[in-house]
Amino acid sequence: MPDREAFETAKKKIIGVDRQRFGIGTLSEKTVHAILKNYYEPDEDKQEIPIEKYVADIYADGEIIEIQTRQFNKMRDKLTAFLPLYPVTIVYPIPREKWIIWIDEESGELSKKRKSPIKGNPYIAFPELYKIKMFLKDPNLRLKFVLMDVEEYKLLNGWSKDKKKGASRYDRIPTELVEEVEINCLQDYMQFVPCEINGEFTSKEFAKAAHIPVSLAQTVLNILYHVGILTRVGKKGSMYLYEVIEIL
Repeated sequence: MPDREAFETAKKKIIGVDRQRFGIGTLSEKTVHAILKNYYEPDEDKQEIPIEKYVADIYADGEIIEIQTRQFNKMRDKLTAFLPLYPVTIVYPIPREKWIIWIDEESGELSKKRKSPIKGNPYIAFPELYKIKMFLKDPNLRLKFVLMDVEEYKLLNGWSKDKKKGASRYDRIPTELVEEVEINCLQDYMQFVPCEINGEFTSKEFAKAAHIPVSLAQTVLNILYHVGILTRVGKKGSMYLYEVIEIL
């Protein structure tokens, strides 16, 4: 269960002091990353620790925690150095509900916030997992998907007439910690197989059961097959047929 009190304390530490004093987006690291780092390790002496020619976000009690908001491919060299020596947990924040706020670059004026129709879920993490697929079976690797509600600030600097299409994201401010989904061993990947799935199934059938697009389902199934949760038992047309492997 998320420790919401500790999360609020981390928020106040980052937003309540630095952001009020200097304004949104002025810290050297983005808000989500800074809050999560202080949520998982409030002791700053255990943050930003040099290890094996790299810098770990957190090193405490012989374990490393890395907060990664995107581009897991950039972690490959770090993971190659860290995993043979230490347990490593990658924390990946996922916006569950998101409110968009636009910033006028010239005046600094903020728009009223508008709720995005897109709702996040843990499956969104799988395209990032694909980028570090070669490490997923390492017993020292753990994953934590952090679902949170956020306010997303975007600059009105896009190419469309209203300047919104192609606009840059400025910062994301977490408002609530909703859920933490953990993968501590390969069997934990079973939680991503919907209970409606029985017998043989295709990516299209999995997508319907999981309420995700087929393209995303194909990536999820690729990972679940790779880590040994699923097996391929044939084809149905051009699509693979999958079946869940019974784990003893």
